[in-house]
Amino acid sequence: MTDSATTTQRSLAERPLGRSGLKVTVASLGAGGLGNFFRRITNADAAGLVDTAWRAGIRYFDTAPFYGRGRSERRLGSYLGDHPREDFVLSTKVGRLMVPAPGGAQEDGIFYDPAPFDSVYDYSYDGVMRSHEMSLQRLGLSRIDVLLVHDIGVFLHGADATRQLNVFKNGGLKALEELRSSGAIRAYGLGVNEVAACLECLDYGNPDAFLLAGRFTLLEQDAVKPLLERCTKQGASIIVGGVFNSGILATGDTPDARYNYGPATKEVRQKVRQLQAVCERYEIPLSAAALQFPLSSPAVASVLLGAGTSSSLTRCMEGLRTEIPKDFWQDLVTEQLLAPEMMPS
Repeated sequence: MTDSATTTQRSLAERPLGRSGLKVTVASLGAGGLGNFFRRITNADAAGLVDTAWRAGIRYFDTAPFYGRGRSERRLGSYLGDHPREDFVLSTKVGRLMVPAPGGAQEDGIFYDPAPFDSVYDYSYDGVMRSHEMSLQRLGLSRIDVLLVHDIGVFLHGADATRQLNVFKNGGLKALEELRSSGAIRAYGLGVNEVAACLECLDYGNPDAFLLAGRFTLLEQDAVKPLLERCTKQGASIIVGGVFNSGILATGDTPDARYNYGPATKEVRQKVRQLQAVCERYEIPLSAAALQFPLSSPAVASVLLGAGTSSSLTRCMEGLRTEIPKDFWQDLVTEQLLAPEMMPS
């Protein structure tokens, strides 16, 4: 690593993360790509991606044991370990334990060439405590700032969701409260794809933040409105992931456009074409509007960039810096593509 790798070339604005006392940069790096998310990358490529984020001013990084079965945490920790610990904020997930798979890990079709570990759900007290300790070892760092409960809810667990939630409420939640009270972590919350799980957590827990993927975008706002209100009222923050809704808000309307992990429907493609038409009038990339839109809410602390390559991350950063006039947002409201109360000020 060269000396210049430790130099911030551009500073980014920071926002508070709930009541934790932490501040995070408005752009953050989601480290799924470091776990070979739908593509294999080398250790050198992984280091280059994190270095690109660091040079761009990003100082908040999110990972998870599940990403490459530990591969993402190891690669991220290897890079961040060369920087002063107080210079960045780090979150990882709990809820899954990585257990050795001597015969090789089962391929899941998502993270290519995973490390030789299988993933087992465990939202219990002991499971959360073990997950925290194991993540520290993989990362090789002195502390983790934020722990997010990974994928708890109906979206993933279906009929087993209630049982898994009860395990967490009667066990894992106590572990998170103890870790925060002791100062081992500064904050906890959920990392999920569904608003309902976050709203419920605000009732039974005292979370600092939610990493919510794909539910607060130019294509989706209705479901998230009550969560934005509750978070603002209760002092919690939202980290917005999936701003492109699995791709279509980055690629635009293409024959193979994807929305929420599947092929985009005719209705979705029609709305995207309408959004594109307004963007073209203002000569604004659709992706830039998609990236900046969630930051209009005071409940949002950061937009998580799940880029898998340095070039795509650089494009995202350019999109965040694109100037977007207020008239653009007003036109979206006028054309009923955006609710008036969701218009950025």
